[in-house]
Amino acid sequence: MTTELAARLRTAGCVFAEQEASLLQAAAPTPDALESMVRRRVDGVPLEHVLGWAEFAGLHIDVDPGVFVPRRRSELLVHEATRLARAGPGRAAVVVDLCCGSGALGVAVAAALGEIDLHAADVDPVAVRCARRNVAAYSGQVYEGDLFAALPATLLGRVDLLLANVPYVPSAEIALMPPEARVHEALVALDGGADGLDVLRRAAAEAGRWLATGGHLLVETSRQQASHAADLMARGGLATRVTSDDDGTTVVVGTRRRRG
Repeated sequence: MTTELAARLRTAGCVFAEQEASLLQAAAPTPDALESMVRRRVDGVPLEHVLGWAEFAGLHIDVDPGVFVPRRRSELLVHEATRLARAGPGRAAVVVDLCCGSGALGVAVAAALGEIDLHAADVDPVAVRCARRNVAAYSGQVYEGDLFAALPATLLGRVDLLLANVPYVPSAEIALMPPEARVHEALVALDGGADGLDVLRRAAAEAGRWLATGGHLLVETSRQQASHAADLMARGGLATRVTSDDDGTTVVVGTRRRRG
């Protein structure tokens, strides 16, 4: 059966057909359910939306239809965040996952660090509902709204790690994305405006008010956009640095300077 399913998936263009066939078989409660899942995958629905979960940073993250699927490349941001994490005396680190989608970044940081004060926010109500299920296991809170407007004022000046995986694809390039993304994920999670930096521009301008002294803003971007992203953070009063891995994944970090 696995060989037959893999052949169908491979014909449909699935590169990792054997692995996908095994995952679908394991997830399907009945033969009819398996057939329905395979048909959806053959029709181009992302595997993660068919399964209802994505593997990210060694975790299973619930991913509902229409919700942004966490990318493996974003694990670099999680690595940087956990490396930078700090907590004040007698308190847990305050972590905010902005533009959270499924909440994968915040959850991965929470799983790596242990006890943290986790908050997440997204403008998309579908993503918010999904994130609440994922974040609940870490006693976190998820808010619906546009960037910082979604957050409670009690977080002002208290955030140690601000994870902002903002959309950064230029509007004109959305049509060039794989159908799995541009057809099945919310446009608001992908479209970064004319230069791909519209949302980051807004986030960087306001981040300093929310960060604790010595706190960090971390964003994922393309290598081509990295210097511009760093400039936006610097204009917002943050000290910046850029880090990349061998695959081209790039994370820009902005730090609120310590007084004196």
